[in-house]
Amino acid sequence: MVADIGGTNARFAIAKVQNGKVLSIDNENILKTAEYATLQLAWDAFGQKIGRPLPKAASMAIACPIRGDILKFSNSPWIIRPALLAEQLKLETLVLINDFEAVAHATAHSDGTYLKHICGPKRKEPLTGVTSIVGPGTGLGVASLMFEDDSYHVIPSEGGHITYAPCDNIDISILRYLKQHYRRVSAERIISGPGLGNIYDALAASAGLPVSHHSDSNLWDSALKGTDHLAAAALERFCLNMGTFCADIALAQLSNRVVISGGIGQLLADYLPQSGFGERFVDKGRFERMLAQLPVEVLTYPQPGLLGAAAAYAVKHTKK
Repeated sequence: MVADIGGTNARFAIAKVQNGKVLSIDNENILKTAEYATLQLAWDAFGQKIGRPLPKAASMAIACPIRGDILKFSNSPWIIRPALLAEQLKLETLVLINDFEAVAHATAHSDGTYLKHICGPKRKEPLTGVTSIVGPGTGLGVASLMFEDDSYHVIPSEGGHITYAPCDNIDISILRYLKQHYRRVSAERIISGPGLGNIYDALAASAGLPVSHHSDSNLWDSALKGTDHLAAAALERFCLNMGTFCADIALAQLSNRVVISGGIGQLLADYLPQSGFGERFVDKGRFERMLAQLPVEVLTYPQPGLLGAAAAYAVKHTKK
């Protein structure tokens, strides 16, 4: 069993793994967490949907830090107690990882089919050293992969919560606007699904326009289609800031490659190459030449959480 458990959706599937590799992922199902009181009830519902006994081994990617005796979600009433979970789900083996750790594992197990080039040189040589993983979605995930010989290590982080760093006067005006609403403005306030709305509102206020109440999905749709000129401007500013942030992470981790994941990353896979992302990515003064040599790619695998959960189990329990 593999699962990707978020605050809104719980994704389940059956994976086949062998010798440290993921062979297949089948029977994928997405359940709304609001429709089930507990993880155990959603787990049982998945078993009923596929009509077969569930495996006694499982790996789960969970959208919160895997620390302490109780795991809680920011937008779901589900509570997970790791010490009791295996017994509750009748499992003999259980792996628990953070959801963005899963994305890093998925990146390590993805071939070129699911990696879209954004900027920098196209990668040809085998992977070595550090790959930085950045994932804007509901929040902003950051992790790193350390490749060494024929193995790799995932290093999780909470890098999305570092302080937002403005680069020009427009960025500064966005920061000033958001400081009126938040005690502290993190990078995640800008570079995430809700971040586009924050930028939009800041640009509207700066131009003396009324700040409108909008849904994130409608705003993203308007921005990508260009039907709202202010939304399109917010999107370009979003891409600029994401370029700056990805470069900051690459410098902090001294990486050889950057991979963008997350729902927003996939949404922008075709847009980023024509935006100002690449220009901002290399705009680092004395380190411009170094950053220009880093390939930047987007992971397009449709369910990276499930793949990553399966990969984490494969590496831990089946690698020879």
